[in-house]
Amino acid sequence: MTAAPHHRLAAGKSGAARRSAGRPDDDKGMTDPRVRPDPALGLLELYDDALPHVYGYLLARCGDATLAEDLTAESFLAAVHAARKPGAAEPSVPWLIGVARHKLADHWRRAEREQRGLRLLNSEPSPVDDDPWETAIDRLRAREVLGRLGPHHRAALTLRYLDGLPVPEVASHLDRTVHATEALLVRARAAFRRIYQEQEGSR
Repeated sequence: MTAAPHHRLAAGKSGAARRSAGRPDDDKGMTDPRVRPDPALGLLELYDDALPHVYGYLLARCGDATLAEDLTAESFLAAVHAARKPGAAEPSVPWLIGVARHKLADHWRRAEREQRGLRLLNSEPSPVDDDPWETAIDRLRAREVLGRLGPHHRAALTLRYLDGLPVPEVASHLDRTVHATEALLVRARAAFRRIYQEQEGSR
C-alpha cells in the first residue's frame, strides 16, 4: 500500500479535520442528552487508518502524487458532509474509497470539459467482438497507455476494468446513459488498442 504524504494530508487532522467534523475543544454540552453526537466524528477515529488506503487508491489511478493528495483532501471533506446526511452509512474504509471514486470521476469530468474541442475523438466504432481485454497485457505498459488517453476514455476504462464496475455503475459515475457509456467504452478500447499496438511496434 502506498504511504500517504503526511506532510500535507495528516498535518491538518487536528485542525481543519476537527473543525469540519465539528468536534468541540472542550466537553461543554457533550453530557447533555439532548445533544445529538455529530456522526462525522467517526471519521476522525478512522482517519489515520483510512488515509493511506484512500490516497493509494487515487494515486494508482491518476498517477499524479499532487493530484492524488488534492483529491484525497476533497474526498475526506465530502465524506464529512455525506456522513451528516440522514440515513448515511457508517464510515468505513470501503465507504471512503467509494467517496474517493466519485471525486476522481468528478475530476475526469472537469478535465474532459476542459479538453473538449481540443482533441478529435475517434468516432469510428470498433467491432464489439474484436476485444483484447481477455488477453494478458503488461500492466505497466497498460498504465502508460491509459495516461495517454483523453480523460473521458481513461475514466471509462479505469472504472470498468481497474475498478471492475458494471457498465450501469460506470454510466452513473460519468453522468451518461448506459447506451452512451457502452459506445464510449467501444471507442476507448479502440483508442487503447491503437496506442498499445503502436508501442508494441516501436519495440
